[in-house]
Amino acid sequence: MSSILQYLHSAVEYVRLITLSDVIDIAILTYIAYKVIGLLQRTNAAKVAKALLLLMVALWLSYQFNLNAINFMLSKAVELGLLALVIIFQPEIRRFLEQIGTNSVSISRFFREDAPSTELEKAISETVVAYGEMAKNRVGALTVFERTTDLSNVISSGTAFQSSVSSELLKNIFYPKAPLHDGAVIIRKGKIAAAACMLPMSESMNLSKDLGMRHRAGLGMSERSDAVVAIVSEETGAISVSIGGNLRRHLSPETLGRVLRNELLPRQEDDRRTRRSGREGRRRHEDA
Repeated sequence: MSSILQYLHSAVEYVRLITLSDVIDIAILTYIAYKVIGLLQRTNAAKVAKALLLLMVALWLSYQFNLNAINFMLSKAVELGLLALVIIFQPEIRRFLEQIGTNSVSISRFFREDAPSTELEKAISETVVAYGEMAKNRVGALTVFERTTDLSNVISSGTAFQSSVSSELLKNIFYPKAPLHDGAVIIRKGKIAAAACMLPMSESMNLSKDLGMRHRAGLGMSERSDAVVAIVSEETGAISVSIGGNLRRHLSPETLGRVLRNELLPRQEDDRRTRRSGREGRRRHEDA
């Protein structure tokens, strides 16, 4: 019992020594570790990392048992393995730095209430209608909904627009013989900002071979930003959505609408449900 109390007393003393800088230090290291694990899970470099971990364990064992020759060879192998890991991770490291450099989250948005986004709600509804019809007719489409990451560089690569979103306009833009059908449409704050925009291609090595250029471009855009990308396959007419480097395929128009609203209007949807439940509660109270 006394040993347990002594252990608890030592733990309390250690906690007292923790400062704010220690907490910040641990938080930063935790975030870096989280990102590294995410990179390992999304790429083939996971196999290299496992092999490197085994080499480090073998290096430690060779040091403990004084196996000098093996220790020397393994230390050189670990050095080369670290270099190989950096080379393999080069696209992901560059993508991570691009997201940091282009992420334009304004501090003021955390201190103000969101304005009603009827324009964005209309844009989502019109996009769902257009995608439903284009999917039936196997017309390829690629639409990017901008969120907090600034896509001005992507917008500048296409033809500038400043138009409300309508299903007829989207179908005309993506019509195969239309001059702007190649490339992506960028929707910013519920309005079409540009068409025929060039998107960065995904550099992932794990993509299915049946994915075309639109899917690879949509994945590349979602890997480098927090945008929501909606895709219609020209070959199959299947509807897909790419968010955060992940691709959801073979969606119905109704599912597409739910995904877009959940991703682009989360707070408004919660407020709407809260108001609806409040009205129903008052109505039940009045009936009683």
